Amino acid sequence: MLNSLDLPSDPAQTRVVVAMSGGVDSSVVAALLKREGYDVVGITLQLYDHGAALHRKGACCAGQDIHDARRVAETIGIPHYVLDYESRFREEVMDRFADSYLSGETPIPCVECNRAIKFRDLLATARDLGAAALATGHYVASRALPDGRRALYRAADPERDQSYFLYATTAEQLELLRFPLGERGKDETRALARELGLGVADKADSQDICFVSQGRYGDVIAKLRPGAIRPGEIVHADGRLLGHHEGIIHYTVGQRRGLKLSIGGPLYVLRLDAENARVVVGPREALQTRTIRLADVNWLGDTPLDAIRTDGLEVAVRVRSTRAPRLALLRMGPDGAQVELLDPEDGVSPGQACVIYDSDAPRARVLGGGTIARAEAMATPAAAA
Repeated sequence: MLNSLDLPSDPAQTRVVVAMSGGVDSSVVAALLKREGYDVVGITLQLYDHGAALHRKGACCAGQDIHDARRVAETIGIPHYVLDYESRFREEVMDRFADSYLSGETPIPCVECNRAIKFRDLLATARDLGAAALATGHYVASRALPDGRRALYRAADPERDQSYFLYATTAEQLELLRFPLGERGKDETRALARELGLGVADKADSQDICFVSQGRYGDVIAKLRPGAIRPGEIVHADGRLLGHHEGIIHYTVGQRRGLKLSIGGPLYVLRLDAENARVVVGPREALQTRTIRLADVNWLGDTPLDAIRTDGLEVAVRVRSTRAPRLALLRMGPDGAQVELLDPEDGVSPGQACVIYDSDAPRARVLGGGTIARAEAMATPAAAA
């Protein structure tokens, strides 16, 4: 059943560490591997103050989820360990989240958590334990290439595909990582959880950002960076002063709702000027862009990134987790990686990820991605106004 994982042929002599979040997905992964006869060890990371999140629905890696992971491990008969990563998580994920918002970006802390915590520190722990693999409950696929390297692909279930959040996984990490749910759908996973007698079969999926209660980003940032949130002006792209705000952290590029402005037509956030604490708004057409510049690129493709120059490489990209891949050209220039979209996108926000695939097909291969550093408007704000 799990032969696509390319693990050693003798399960009893093969140790696999499973990252157990306490949810149904990772619990099923641990139970399936145990049923196949592997030497399974479950590890749960305590990432933030579990007392505050003990009974909060939609949280993960804290409180109730740790207890759920422990109960699943007892049910299937595997050793289970909880590692305290609170200080690392604070420094690598929460602090960066706060600083990114204050600089006018819209960050994705889940990407940073996978990059800096789960797929770096936890992989190191798995190696220390003598594991042949680290398995997770992510909906993404990993398959061996003809030359023996492993590649990352979109999941079989397009509604559950999490490849957007895993683009920063390195080639070295992929050699040890396994994703048993990449070929399954969520309904099948829940059915397996019931069949395996797991108490989390009907547990709700985690919601929002794990350390943000009810979507209140401002509360978290105010606590992490007291006094750093500055009020300022809301101005039109043509220079008109339209109002005031309580902090740019409450806005994101492309936002329309909540502006509380009325000048005869809909307005959208065009950009955030952190230096001057200013929110710039304008018509939707001023949001459109074809050119996206990337920073911190992680590359998994076969062609060396530096070799992609004048002609560019035909790819597909996603600029939001909820959007479908769009055809584009990837080029390397003097300022780094640049994506040229064949059709314009709007609401492309600095701080978000631009994930690169080899095509726009449902099972496309992940070639890498980077953080959106800048999206160049197709028209000047004055012209669009």
